[in-house]
Amino acid sequence: MQKAVSSETKAVTTEELEQILQRAKARIIAVGCGGAGCNTISRMMGVGIRGAQTIAINTDAQDLLYTTADRKILIGKDITGGLGAGNDPERGEAAAREDEAVIKDHIYGADLVFVTCGLGGGTGTGSAPVVAEIAKKLGALTVSVVTLPFTVEGTRRRRNAEMGLARLRAVSDTVVVIPNDKLMQLAPDLPIGAAFKVSDQLLIDAIKGITEMITVPGLINLDFADIRTVLKNGGVAMIGIGESDVANRSEEAVEEALNSPLLDVDIAGAKGALVNIVGSPDLTLEEAQKVVAKVAEALDPEAHIIWGAQISQEMKNSLRVMIVLSGVHSPYVAGVEKPAKPGEPIDLGLGYL
Repeated sequence: MQKAVSSETKAVTTEELEQILQRAKARIIAVGCGGAGCNTISRMMGVGIRGAQTIAINTDAQDLLYTTADRKILIGKDITGGLGAGNDPERGEAAAREDEAVIKDHIYGADLVFVTCGLGGGTGTGSAPVVAEIAKKLGALTVSVVTLPFTVEGTRRRRNAEMGLARLRAVSDTVVVIPNDKLMQLAPDLPIGAAFKVSDQLLIDAIKGITEMITVPGLINLDFADIRTVLKNGGVAMIGIGESDVANRSEEAVEEALNSPLLDVDIAGAKGALVNIVGSPDLTLEEAQKVVAKVAEALDPEAHIIWGAQISQEMKNSLRVMIVLSGVHSPYVAGVEKPAKPGEPIDLGLGYL
């Protein structure tokens, strides 16, 4: 005869459930490297990001002083004296190596690490691959979110960016690439100062959007395992963003995202897609499903699509769609199938810069 199990033994309290959920939460860290990366972190702190810690890393003590972040790390004090890397990626890398143990201590235990910088300078270009390498060795899903320099920034920054991107590809699960020159197609009359701010905002949108798909309760929720499915070994990724407040806002927003100049890739060749839908309180499940169906039509039937939908009071009557396509081949990042090992020179074909 089977022994009855006491209902008291099986039952769990609300407090116990909350403790279990707290332990199960993914630990997410966003790390900004160099001047542009630290600017992104500061602005992200200003708009707010739920469920992620922020770390600012720099060789410039003054710049770091005015950066807003949960934690700050001044790297390479013996090498740079707190005066910056002088647009020299080798000095930026050496500075990060000098404080590798400190960086490791701060990101230890993370499940997902975002590494963000503007490629082309010294500190960000040199230190970001070191941070990504540490994160991946610690077992974190490592997603680098970077910009490529504007043409007007010159040949030296182009070459620095080529090197930095090659090294990041070698040590990241996914590298989300935002070519700054493509911003000119979005707003050709934008002053250069404003263009840099837009570039920063795109970095924020990518990191905040992916993070809050996991951490913010919504109409359709995702967990960390869903995100890992698309971004683990995702290669090069690019983003498209669209927003609309018209009657057929779901159709217009997704069309705008899919046709974004930032997504100048063969969409059909993407291996995976993360679709983040954020709408006003009247967002319906039908609207969200229309967005996902349109994305599915554009992709290969074998592509893995993960999507989430959230409600935001700030959206008023609008609906925003962010699409992250992984495993893409872009004429603006014409790299090889297998990225080089760290330190190995490679021509990434960034001829547009």
